[in-house]
Amino acid sequence: MVNRFIGLLLILFSHTALALDLELTQGINSAYPIGIEAFGDNEKAMEVKSVVAHDLAFSGQFKLITQPAVIGSGDVSIEKWRYAGADSVVTGDVTRDANGQYTVRCELLNAAAKGRVLFSETYQVQSNELRALAHHISDEVYKKLTGVRGVFSTRIAYVLVQEQNTRYALEIADADGHNPQSLLVSSSPIMSPSWSPDGRQIAYVSFEKERAQIYTVVVASGKRRLITAFPGINGAPAWSPSGDELAVVLSKSGSPKIYSVSLATGALKQLTFGNAIDTEPRYAPDGKSLLFTSGRGGAPQIYRLGLSDGHVNRVSFDGNYNARASYTPNEKQIVLLHRDDNRQYTIGIQNIGSNRIMPLTHSTLDESPTVSPNGKLVLYATRKDNKGVLGMVSTDGRIRLNLPSPEGDAQEPAWSPYL
Repeated sequence: MVNRFIGLLLILFSHTALALDLELTQGINSAYPIGIEAFGDNEKAMEVKSVVAHDLAFSGQFKLITQPAVIGSGDVSIEKWRYAGADSVVTGDVTRDANGQYTVRCELLNAAAKGRVLFSETYQVQSNELRALAHHISDEVYKKLTGVRGVFSTRIAYVLVQEQNTRYALEIADADGHNPQSLLVSSSPIMSPSWSPDGRQIAYVSFEKERAQIYTVVVASGKRRLITAFPGINGAPAWSPSGDELAVVLSKSGSPKIYSVSLATGALKQLTFGNAIDTEPRYAPDGKSLLFTSGRGGAPQIYRLGLSDGHVNRVSFDGNYNARASYTPNEKQIVLLHRDDNRQYTIGIQNIGSNRIMPLTHSTLDESPTVSPNGKLVLYATRKDNKGVLGMVSTDGRIRLNLPSPEGDAQEPAWSPYL
């Protein structure tokens, strides 16, 4: 038996479940048909099954097949699953021992190959770790059937604004929007959260002293550290892939420019120059360059800065407004905020080496795109029913869904790395 302790970040937070139903607004017609058997008839077993089913549905890659009727013994045969249309079946059970721990057994069976076992694992966890374990099981299923690492065990951060009581909160939640926790709460605006490469810290902009300042905060403890507090703009922090420096936007010498700041020494290095506004830096995954938004050509467009030679070249040409760009993990595409010919703000994607931007969303006020660590999904902020909510879209544009937020407006999301 494989004995695994699946804690992830849920060890750091008390377990609270907020029911946030995902609204799938567009899916894939050729989604992979999969069945999920009951893990038992107790509350915890139903919770594990529900989370796994929720995850696979939210990925947009799977079509959930309704469980067929049981046969006389109470078991559901692989033949019945296959007849119902499932190519694979997730099955298992959840039992509680005398010490209060839970043993969770899980198998993925190939229904098309007469029940051939694709993977089989057994875990032992505490009660408050069951949701994290269910996300882990979903990741295993996703990877086994798609060949791509899943993102169900990752986290998202976003700013939750409640204007009625002037409350700003830096929220952290599961990738599906469940289990939200307030990491920071302030009566002054919070902006631009950015995860460190190891997922242990978040950099952000605070206005708590009536001016912009950049802080980092440790996710586990809430301990904060002031990074920059220069007169004028201190904004748009972005972590280097190594985690030892931040790219930031400062206006201490005039027009907003991009600087790097060493987290070990505090040393600053100016990276961009000239009279134009340069902002929204994002490092390339290989750490050799960064993307940024600049008006140096007359309108906001995306530029690339080579960090070894300081060479700057323009990346976006499609349309008269492009901003907030970041690479996909394989560096073959960039995801960005794009204003189309109708002056609507949408999320777009551009292949490296191409000037064409493909729109991924078709709303009017989409903003703040952030790419999942497997490069398959983009999280962004949008408006629905006069409320700020979070949306997701696949990088091929075929899956689109909304994550309803708690009371307030959800803004400026940031997707964590793998944890």
